[in-house]
Amino acid sequence: MRATLATMERFDVAVIGGGMVGTAIGYGCAALGARVAVLDEGDVALRAARGNFGLVWGQSKGDGMPAYGDWTRQSIRLWPDLAARVSGLAGRDVHYRATGGLGFCLDEKELAAKADFVRRRHNDGHATLRMLDRRELLELMPGCPLGPEVLGASFDPSDGHADPLVLLHGMQAGLLRAGGRHLPGAAVTGIDDAAGFWRITRADGSAIEASRVVIAAGVATTPIAAMVGMDVPVRPVRGQNIVTERLDPILPLPASALRQTGDGTIQIGVTNEDDGSFEIATTTAALARMAARAIRVLPAIKAARMNRAWAALRPMTPDGFPAYAESATHRGCFVATCHSGVTLAAVHAGPLAAGILAGHLPEFAIDLHPDRFRGMTHVSSH
Repeated sequence: MRATLATMERFDVAVIGGGMVGTAIGYGCAALGARVAVLDEGDVALRAARGNFGLVWGQSKGDGMPAYGDWTRQSIRLWPDLAARVSGLAGRDVHYRATGGLGFCLDEKELAAKADFVRRRHNDGHATLRMLDRRELLELMPGCPLGPEVLGASFDPSDGHADPLVLLHGMQAGLLRAGGRHLPGAAVTGIDDAAGFWRITRADGSAIEASRVVIAAGVATTPIAAMVGMDVPVRPVRGQNIVTERLDPILPLPASALRQTGDGTIQIGVTNEDDGSFEIATTTAALARMAARAIRVLPAIKAARMNRAWAALRPMTPDGFPAYAESATHRGCFVATCHSGVTLAAVHAGPLAAGILAGHLPEFAIDLHPDRFRGMTHVSSH
């Protein structure tokens, strides 16, 4: 039924997007006392939250963009508090473990490239990241049956991992407990001025009004941001994952594409298929490559049964870094897009949500404004 002026609901904040980023922002705003609606396209949405690897990861974030690295480290500092709150809200442990994290190297070329990467990160202010040789790796993880090809790894003691599905569930529960609304089932078709509010209309004919609007719609960000005068190019990058049966503890620290989850399964990933396609099917060739590399790192998993495999789409900007902005033509309308929704959940629910309610983004956002994409080749999104 189409909403009328007499019956239309009004909110302080309407978040467009019910994935990891939108839910974190909505939960954070609601926890600060705002009346929040999260508009979620529903199960048809091509959300990255379905395929997140679950890393809370700083070592690879910000190479060439120090502001992103600083923002990431701030989130990691806030993660212990978020984990405690979300575990309580979900009624389950989110299994956040700040064990440190690794980036394995399987030959001399990879080792040299990783060492160069670590030097660049040090120049960007990431002082905790360092290189480990094989001997140091074995000392760090005594008893871990690393394959003979593992020559070393990057290591950051602040990195860790968590259960992304419990994280999403807990933040959704927190949104509802704080009085927020989750409104799934239809895509947004318009954002229009409504005498001091923003009226958001949807494909099913419904509409709500809000003082502030946050567009956190993942791979659907570009056309929705255009409704409020913002040019935010986002393209889909497909990632595939494998999860094995449960095993006895074998890998005490997570790595960038290999981790043992809190329930004992081994998760193997991830591909970076940047072909512009919105296809989310898995492919035998990609899964085989992922599994083969994981076995080279940890030969003991060779006999493990694969429980399932899946693919999901990450929202990627032209330079791969997040984008945050307030519209210059539609004040009170914001955009937030990134491919690191788990790592950045703590800052999205914390300082970003607080800034949106205050009417201005945190200082970090200056360097992460989408204006930096002007002059770049835009890749079409839907």
